Amino acid sequence: MSAISSLTHAISLDPYSGEQIGAYPFDSDAALEAALQRAKVGFRQWRQVSLGQRSEYLLALASTLEAKAEAFAQMISREIGKPVAQARGEVSKCVGLCRWYAEHGPAMLAAEPTQVEKARIEYRPLGPILAVMPWNFPVWQVLRGAVPAILAGNTYVLKHAPNVMGSAYLLGELFKDAGLPAGVFEVLNVTPDGVTRAINDPRIAAVTLTGSVRAGMAIGAQAGAALKKCVLELGGSDPFIVLADADLDAAVKAAVIGRYQNTGQVCAAAKRLIVEESIVEAFTRKFVEATRALKVGNPLEDDTYIGPMARYDLRDELDGQVQATLAEGATLLLGGHKVDGVANFYAPTVLANVTPDMTAFKQELFGPVAAIISARDAEHAVELANDSEFGLASTIYTADYALAERMTAALDTGGVFINGYCASDPRVAFGGVKKSGFGRELSHFGVREFTNAQTVWLDRN
Repeated sequence: MSAISSLTHAISLDPYSGEQIGAYPFDSDAALEAALQRAKVGFRQWRQVSLGQRSEYLLALASTLEAKAEAFAQMISREIGKPVAQARGEVSKCVGLCRWYAEHGPAMLAAEPTQVEKARIEYRPLGPILAVMPWNFPVWQVLRGAVPAILAGNTYVLKHAPNVMGSAYLLGELFKDAGLPAGVFEVLNVTPDGVTRAINDPRIAAVTLTGSVRAGMAIGAQAGAALKKCVLELGGSDPFIVLADADLDAAVKAAVIGRYQNTGQVCAAAKRLIVEESIVEAFTRKFVEATRALKVGNPLEDDTYIGPMARYDLRDELDGQVQATLAEGATLLLGGHKVDGVANFYAPTVLANVTPDMTAFKQELFGPVAAIISARDAEHAVELANDSEFGLASTIYTADYALAERMTAALDTGGVFINGYCASDPRVAFGGVKKSGFGRELSHFGVREFTNAQTVWLDRN
């Protein structure tokens, strides 16, 4: 039951029932050609639409999505096992994203003056953007990139993960129902060979990917060889630092949410819990108690917090990482096993006494597994946090804000959250460093990533 595609179709399986939701035929060469051509023709027309009119389209998109929210939430839950309450939250967040960019985005694209009186910078769209997107936030991940890119005048060509093609086609219908012109948003269902063809097609102006490090290296290499702009948001093994003076109850609550939301299948999440040694025992006891209290069950029930993992192969991979870490000397405090039955559950797991030489420290754990690491002090905590090939986000819990600011300056991550767990928000930039990728999404960075900062200089004699 690990397959997510056949030779001819992308397969979507319900990870709770094990039943097939859909089998979506891969696009033919002719279909790929037609989609790229629509995106090219659509770009020529869309770039001529005023910013004000584009904003109105985004408002229509928001209203249409709001009306279809439950259909989207149900599809998300069935395709990846996300608890439906969290799926509804994902859709609601996307509605807010569209409205925020409709209101604030045009100012970010306004002509920018320079110190030269008759010179200015204009932000011009690049063209059709190819987006290779993951399954874990099948609506949010797409729209957080598509909305600002489309507002800037680009068109968007989505290649979604094979196991969420139902969500992908719902998104395609959404843009049509909201009245956006043809070619502004296209959906591809292609194999990796089709992705390569699209990247190398002259009609594609730039590429963005959210996914694994391996996928990022492959896509980034192809985009680089084609001399095309690329934005990569890849994996993470985010440190969640708790110092001795922290509000312990608040830190535990945030750590549980930060680790187990979306069944732990989040790139930017509390994966390595680095706790000052004087409180590590108390923190661990409270964390285990809170984790044990989480409801694991049917994702379509409103009070479920942890659903089945999205794919059977990923559950097997996660279990292998847990067993390797235990063999390396970690202590199992909770879970640590696959749950028997058809549903693709992995028991919420807590590993203690994890050290930098262990698998759970070195690798990304993409599922409901927490690794607790002891730190001597704040300086050691930063050293442990930076001892990773990833650099997406970090969290610090402490009562000493001056210390937190000093630690922030030393952390090699794209984002730092002081006394609050990691989250993405359209008002602030999101992205990573090191093997977590490069480029930024959201805020004015996201709306300008796929633009040409064109210098316009008048009367220079």
